Amino acid sequence: MNPVYLDTSALLPLLDRSDRDHHAVRRALESLAEEGAPLLTASYVLVEAGALARSRLGIGAFRALGEVAEQAMRIAWVDESLHAEAWRRAAGEGRAGPGLVDWVSFLVMRQAGVERALALDAHFTRQGFRTLP
Repeated sequence: MNPVYLDTSALLPLLDRSDRDHHAVRRALESLAEEGAPLLTASYVLVEAGALARSRLGIGAFRALGEVAEQAMRIAWVDESLHAEAWRRAAGEGRAGPGLVDWVSFLVMRQAGVERALALDAHFTRQGFRTLP
């Protein structure tokens, strides 16, 4: 089965029960678990989501993200060439376009043949990916 990519835009609401998108993201993740879809993310997403979780939600959310990532996600580690290509593409976008972490995500997804992302970021659909929820 093809993996589903997890983005920061879905990970943060998943960690924050008071977020308006929490229940929708949680239901989507439960459906993915029922279908047995493997979960994939990039190390840069974990850095971004971890920093935001720690500053906005506290150390408990930061720890929970680390535990979930370790137990339930395959992590694509960003190397020098992936970083350089993502940086080049992000630099060509301007302020409103996808940033560095998004470009890392798009490149990782294309390389892995991933078509779906658990993401609330419209940049994913603009890049041709199907988003959940």
